[in-house]
Amino acid sequence: MRGPTHMQTVEFARIPPAPSVRQGRRRLPWLLGGLLALLLLGGALYAVAPLRHPLPTPTVELTLPASMTIPGTAPRLPWPRSGQAMISVDGLGTLGTFGGSKPLPIASVTKVMTAYVILAEHPLAAGEQGPELTVSAAHAAAYPAEKARGESLVEVRAGEVITERQALQAIMLPSANNMARILAAWDSGSVAAFVAKMNATADQLGMSGTHYTDPSGLDPDTVSTARDQVILASKAMALPAFAEIVKQKQATLPVAGTVKNYNELVGRNGVVGIKTGSTDEAGGCLVFAAVVNVGGRKLTIIGAVLGQPGASTPVQLDRVFAVTRSLLRSAVAALAVHTLIEAGEQVATVRGPLGTGTTINAAKKIEVVGWRGLRVRLDARIPAVPSRVAAGAEHGQLTVYAGGGKPVGTALRIGTGMELPSTWERIRHHR
Repeated sequence: MRGPTHMQTVEFARIPPAPSVRQGRRRLPWLLGGLLALLLLGGALYAVAPLRHPLPTPTVELTLPASMTIPGTAPRLPWPRSGQAMISVDGLGTLGTFGGSKPLPIASVTKVMTAYVILAEHPLAAGEQGPELTVSAAHAAAYPAEKARGESLVEVRAGEVITERQALQAIMLPSANNMARILAAWDSGSVAAFVAKMNATADQLGMSGTHYTDPSGLDPDTVSTARDQVILASKAMALPAFAEIVKQKQATLPVAGTVKNYNELVGRNGVVGIKTGSTDEAGGCLVFAAVVNVGGRKLTIIGAVLGQPGASTPVQLDRVFAVTRSLLRSAVAALAVHTLIEAGEQVATVRGPLGTGTTINAAKKIEVVGWRGLRVRLDARIPAVPSRVAAGAEHGQLTVYAGGGKPVGTALRIGTGMELPSTWERIRHHR
């Protein structure tokens, strides 16, 4: 008989079933989607990168030069055949010169400096007579000998009382040598001390070709140049009392009575002064000023003509008057109003970021008074231009300087508007 049977249990390891084809297909889109997301994220980071950097600041490039000349040929003036001459327009500069710069005797033109120094030391308001001078016995006693030498004089008497203005009228109209010496001694105590003041003043004014030896100009060693006398005349005419005196045709003095101005051009063709001079050594000399109207603006022409020949004072002065009249006519004809900048004319180019840009233009035309060939200076003041600016916006100023005269100018305006580049333009530009 068999015994009980014992049964053994055998355990088998569980092997998972292999994935089906259907399950693999479900996972593939997830993998592809993740990869695409990574690619898109990288592309987005690449595209956004340029947006993190600031845009470059717009730059401005001027299209006008720093200076220019009024178009056309410079005027040719009818200069004398001999001597020396210069024509200047106050505030604009020198219109022309002739005869070099050698110092020449200037005769009674010297009295312009005498009057200038007196007025610097003893200023007079317009119309004011000023302090009184008393003619000394010595100065009165010298009169007969001075007259015998043929000097230009006014009669004086010992004890005569004369005002500063009257004394200046005596030296500037009938060109009284004796009154020039009287004024010098009154101011400085002696003629020599006054002459030292004259030379010091000439140095201060930059009159490098000038040397004074007396206050009247009778001494031929008193010398100057046309250029220096134009410098002095311009300064002297800025003094109201001086300008009042030299434009007078006559004046009345206490002893001498009515005296006349030797400058026969005064009161004609705008001439308002200044001083004649004539000696054998100097010839005919004249420093003059004339006021003319050009385009509604008053201009002062100042000139000097030295060394005009002639056998006598009347001939010498006739010669210098004729030369001056001709020069003045030509100078006035040369002056005109010129349009230098047209309204809307481009002054600068603006280059903005990523190819943007615009222009800066003159808001109105700029006109200057001057002559053809005159050099003028241009000064454009343009602030930094933003990347976004509206068309027609005012932006800056253009100023034109003709010589040392009053500047003229205009506002500047933006041409077409300028906008910031779009996001797409920034991205595309980066690529």
